[in-house]
Amino acid sequence: MIKSLLVGISRFISDVVEKVTNKEPWYKYYGNNNDIKYPDMTIFELINKTAESYPFNYAYEYYGKKVTYREFIYKIKKCASALIELGVHEGDRVTICMPNTPVAIITFYAINYIGATASMIHPLSSSSEIEYYLNESNSKYILTIDLVYDKLMSIVDKTGIDKIIVSSVSDDMSNFKRVMYWFFSGRKNKIEKNDKAIFYNDLIKLGIDYKELQPVKKGVDDEAVILYSGGTTGSPKGIILSNMNFNALAMQCHIACDPAREGDSILAVLPIFHGFGLGVSIHTPLYIGMKVILVPDFSPRKFGGLIKKYNPNFITGVPTLYEALLKVKLGKRSLTHLNCVVSGGDTLIPEFKKQIDEYLRNHGSKAQIRCGYGLTECTGACCLNPRREYRDNSIGIPMPNMDFKIVKIGTKQQADFYQDGEICISGPTVMKGYLNDKEETKKVLVKHSDGKIWLHTGDIGCMDEDGFVYFKQRLKRLIVSSGYNVYPSYIENVLMGLSEIDSCVVIGVPHPYKKQVAKAYIVLKDGVKLTAALKKRIKRHCETNLARYSWPYEYEFRDKLPKTLVGKVAYKELEKENYV
Repeated sequence: MIKSLLVGISRFISDVVEKVTNKEPWYKYYGNNNDIKYPDMTIFELINKTAESYPFNYAYEYYGKKVTYREFIYKIKKCASALIELGVHEGDRVTICMPNTPVAIITFYAINYIGATASMIHPLSSSSEIEYYLNESNSKYILTIDLVYDKLMSIVDKTGIDKIIVSSVSDDMSNFKRVMYWFFSGRKNKIEKNDKAIFYNDLIKLGIDYKELQPVKKGVDDEAVILYSGGTTGSPKGIILSNMNFNALAMQCHIACDPAREGDSILAVLPIFHGFGLGVSIHTPLYIGMKVILVPDFSPRKFGGLIKKYNPNFITGVPTLYEALLKVKLGKRSLTHLNCVVSGGDTLIPEFKKQIDEYLRNHGSKAQIRCGYGLTECTGACCLNPRREYRDNSIGIPMPNMDFKIVKIGTKQQADFYQDGEICISGPTVMKGYLNDKEETKKVLVKHSDGKIWLHTGDIGCMDEDGFVYFKQRLKRLIVSSGYNVYPSYIENVLMGLSEIDSCVVIGVPHPYKKQVAKAYIVLKDGVKLTAALKKRIKRHCETNLARYSWPYEYEFRDKLPKTLVGKVAYKELEKENYV
């Protein structure tokens, strides 16, 4: 009773203060930096402005080869000219199916330069997933890594693709390392020339007239990028993001991620098909004037070596990456260069944060790991713990210029402090909507009585009186495995493609390293016998039609599945069995 009264008084006082000052409680952590003036620029124009200010700063480093901002812009313009010669027009959608390589980043900005849209997909996606993404975005062109070429060719005739641009991880390496890569790995990737394909290096030769090319002037709210996520239903959806979304994110992160400054470096291990990777680890540092260290094939076991080699000032990653860091043996002063460490994609338990902070301190870094929160529908990041204040289990405070509120589930009514409800977000990084799905867009982008459009995240959390947000759980059935989103309903649809299966359900179960993995519960049709051959067939079917990171880790066969009173599968009962 007393606690409820105190919370009510706190909310009343806060409401009065907000009405008088027109400020939210978290504004005090940003001061005058909360009101950002966003320029009327495209994604490319914002980076070009940085290049004009710091032409001789290094824009990126790739296997030891460093490229300045001046050189970077030159490469973008030449690529843009080549794309036009190839037939790409303003308004077209071009898919990028690449790891973190210079070619991928150059092409991303070149696509924006000519007024087209970049649709970003995972190179480890299955053939059927790639087919779906290409048709959903109506892409006519795709840039892909040579390792994916055969998989792409198996489905290209089922899509509207006119041309496949083929790149290699060796493109933009130094001559010596390119030769070494070809000798040890590249020569195995043989590609037969055909009318559909063109090698990236041959494409660039078409861009000889780049000096005459002028960037296409698009509006800040025009479509610029398509990323893929789960939406509220748990099935993959294209998320349409604008120039403003990405530029606002970069400018917000610059303030929130102090002490970021030009000339610093960031280890970019998060993939570019992910909002966190593309928006926070690539576009933000390039806006600031930092050097992006591109890592195309990151694995936790390589983490220590990368830190020793590149001495980055900033690291962004998911909790599993930092678990790997704890196992790396470094000298006592090995991390003095490390100024900022950010974790997203999953929650950080307080004990784990203490272990990371102690590790950083013992190796010479003054940084503390800072937990954040975001979703692709909000361009990847929208909440981060301040540099000088942390609260256990909190995902931080809203980014500058972003508004958060917790509403009672199923309503637009704001909840009290510390009361659980749905996290809603409003601000310049909120998406334009879902690709080809107006109904789903209407469900999550909702106008409230304040006249603002609020993104209903489908995530449950609460907020304290200072504006710190606490994430509790997801309303939607989403599995987060090593920072990757895995969609149970999508896996279930793949499984149901087998004639032997009567019903199935997929849930997330605990894993000591990946946090969660997918587990499939399967009921076979009457008369179907469970044999070793059938088990193998089911597993092979999933591995053929799903990205590797979403393969079920375990298959359990049952005579029946638990049901709710209304006849739906009671997946929560299965979750309880695995979380005892």
